[in-house]
Amino acid sequence: MRVLIRQLSWFIIVGCAAAATHWLVAVSCVRGLGLQPLWANVAGWAIAFVVSFSGHFLLTFRHQAGAWHEAARRFFFVSAGGFVVNELSYAWLLHHTEVRYDILLAAILLGIAVLTFLVSRLWAFRRSTAA
Repeated sequence: MRVLIRQLSWFIIVGCAAAATHWLVAVSCVRGLGLQPLWANVAGWAIAFVVSFSGHFLLTFRHQAGAWHEAARRFFFVSAGGFVVNELSYAWLLHHTEVRYDILLAAILLGIAVLTFLVSRLWAFRRSTAA
């Protein structure tokens, strides 16, 4: 139980850092570079992936992580899958609501977090059972 609580604590810390990075990059790309929000979201995810993987590999799942390249490959699939859901939801909400793009993005980033933790813990950072 202590391991799970420690993992959840680190997941929240690393996840907040990655989500803040994602949000700040995306909003900066919209405001500073004039990118459309959906393209800015791609840039935010790409930068945040590095923050997220590094933090989760070194902190959140350090006791259960196998080889970094295997964890990176698995986590990329988890993150990319979450990003597909993120981008599709974001596109739909941008076109069907009047909510500001930055508020929508923050809500979606929070919504994806729980699913990412579960899949990361149960698969992405788990040691391979094959020798």
